[in-house]
Amino acid sequence: MGHPRRRYVCYTLLEDTQWTLTDLSTKIAAWENDIPEHAVTSDQRERVYVSLYHAHVPKLIDEGIVAFDDVTEMITPVENADQVLAALNGMGASLDSAQETHARGDMNDGKR
Repeated sequence: MGHPRRRYVCYTLLEDTQWTLTDLSTKIAAWENDIPEHAVTSDQRERVYVSLYHAHVPKLIDEGIVAFDDVTEMITPVENADQVLAALNGMGASLDSAQETHARGDMNDGKR
């Protein structure tokens, strides 16, 4: 769970157990660029989307943490997710509490 984007996906799933890849890409791009979600450009979102789609989501699928529906582009937690998410929840402060706070917040233009 070393990569920040994979941790971010898991933190986000702690708060809301189902995300579209596009919504998740927007949320991560906003975090990485320190801007509100509405300010994310299509290029910023696309860069995150491509890395999630080709690298991070497949790794989380292989680890039995998430499932991905190619038709709806929906990401949901599966088998091992409870253990991983519980561990992240317990270790949040030692990993990146600011990232966890952002990931678990609503998509509301960055207002917390």
